[in-house]
Amino acid sequence: MNTLTRALMGATALCALGIAASAQEATTLTIATVNNGDMVRMQGLTDAFTEQHPDIELEWVTLEENVLRQNVTTDIATSGGQYDVITIGTYEVPIWGKQGWLVPLNDLPAEYDVDDILPPIRAGLSVDDTLFAVPFYGESSFVMYRKDLAEAAGVTIPDQPTWDDIKAAAAAMNDPDNGIYGICLRGKAGWGENTAFITTMANSYGARWFDENWQPQFDSPEWKATITDYLDLMTNYGPPGASSNGFNENLTLFQQGKCGMWIDATVAGSFVTDPNNSTVADQVGFALGPDSGQGKRANWLWAWSLAIPSSSDAPDAAKQFVAWATSKEYTELVAENEGWANVPPGTRTSLYENQEYLAAAPFAQMTIDSINAADPNSPTVQPVPYTGVQFVAIPEFQGIGTAVGQEFSAALAGEKTVDEALAAAQELAVQEMTTAGYIQ
Repeated sequence: MNTLTRALMGATALCALGIAASAQEATTLTIATVNNGDMVRMQGLTDAFTEQHPDIELEWVTLEENVLRQNVTTDIATSGGQYDVITIGTYEVPIWGKQGWLVPLNDLPAEYDVDDILPPIRAGLSVDDTLFAVPFYGESSFVMYRKDLAEAAGVTIPDQPTWDDIKAAAAAMNDPDNGIYGICLRGKAGWGENTAFITTMANSYGARWFDENWQPQFDSPEWKATITDYLDLMTNYGPPGASSNGFNENLTLFQQGKCGMWIDATVAGSFVTDPNNSTVADQVGFALGPDSGQGKRANWLWAWSLAIPSSSDAPDAAKQFVAWATSKEYTELVAENEGWANVPPGTRTSLYENQEYLAAAPFAQMTIDSINAADPNSPTVQPVPYTGVQFVAIPEFQGIGTAVGQEFSAALAGEKTVDEALAAAQELAVQEMTTAGYIQ
């Protein structure tokens, strides 16, 4: 065997070893996500991604909303490196982006078309024009109601209802003897659960979390009116055990025909009108979040988004995944497999210019109108020192918001009066804001 032959054989062997090594060195991405329907659907469609990226493997950690937030917050604050892709919301992104905890996403490929992301959604996921997360779906909140029950009860729910309209409709449709409750609302404690809903309701009543000097305002008459009416609605016309109900529990109740109305995330529109899962799919009407005549509606602004922790050891592969999962290509994949009504809503301008989508999704126009009705820079009637509609965009809010939510949930469960819950909320908020240095 001559020298040239040996060299060629050696090169071939090294090449083969290199190919084998490459095959063995597939990158594994660990993705933490919430157990909402759109995320579950995404997991079922990711074969399309792995076929395009055979060198990337996906591992899923799917958690209930409150647990996801706890786990992801702990991991990212300690640079734990447990996750490569995390599902986080509009509250966390700007705070964590400023801290340097997230990988910037300003270098996504041109075909991704960042400029197509709805301006209010994109602004909430950016810091100084740097994008730190991409929206998987965007949402506001609106009223979903049973048209058949409303008609039978002789009530009309207008497209722009007041809280008086909601109270009247809840009373008229309430039929607990037949397992139908006038209204279903979030009661489960958590800053992203009952506190989110109650804060938007408070905004529309003229209440605010803090005045311009960061003094908590739970001792105000506006907050008392909010919590009094919330508890009246839930106690008189809500389902039993409502203090344990969050988004998913109320979704199930509505799909089973047990709620006359449900005020919650616009993303629920596709689930309540899906005939495969909803017994009332052809009877659902939609309206904007209610107001009390003060110029602010109970419409929040949120996006469940995909971000990459700075502690990830595979940021390039992670970018490929988040770009795919939030792309126009993915939207078309969902439409092909599940129908246009089931594509992730509230993210792209082009979606609301797509006639196929508008024709298939009876909630589409009300969704975009609700998103545009929310103003994170002026969330309530009175001036405030913070941004955020259903949350306050400060790091301390996560803890304060959950503690306050526990007080309201206790009141709903009958363990505290309105006055007791509000006094406790005021006391703990003052203590936390003093400790954090916002007030003296």
